[in-house]
Amino acid sequence: MNANSMINMLVRMVMRKLMNRGINAGIDHVAGKGKSRDEMTPAERKQARQARRTAKRARQAARVTRRMGRF
Repeated sequence: MNANSMINMLVRMVMRKLMNRGINAGIDHVAGKGKSRDEMTPAERKQARQARRTAKRARQAARVTRRMGRF
């Protein structure tokens, strides 16, 4: 393996981690983590909890779909 392909591999790994962190942060922000728990009403808390669960399920589904695509 030459140096160029190793550098490309490392850059891809770092970019993937940064992109995932940014996407997760955006999902969490939309799901209601932008406000502190004390600032939310009970209805907002329930909605934020539901949104976090939905986002978690979406991430799991994406992971399973990627795994199935390998075969």
